Amino acid sequence: MQLLFFGSLTDIAGKADFDLSKIENTDQLKVTLFRHYPELANHSFLIAVNKKVQNGNVELKNEDVVALMPPFSGG
Repeated sequence: MQLLFFGSLTDIAGKADFDLSKIENTDQLKVTLFRHYPELANHSFLIAVNKKVQNGNVELKNEDVVALMPPFSGG
């Protein structure tokens, strides 16, 4: 699985992307991220899997591309 960070989340992680293996779903991903990057817990973000924003817990596969994005608004 490839994990991408966007916007201010990139600054927290210190890099734009990295690979994670053996993460089964988005809930487990958040727990893992909050353990490695506690500051993420203080920020709102959306999770997109394969370019589709997800709500709730979603199963992840090794070939998925997961993006963490700060909230955005259109205008």
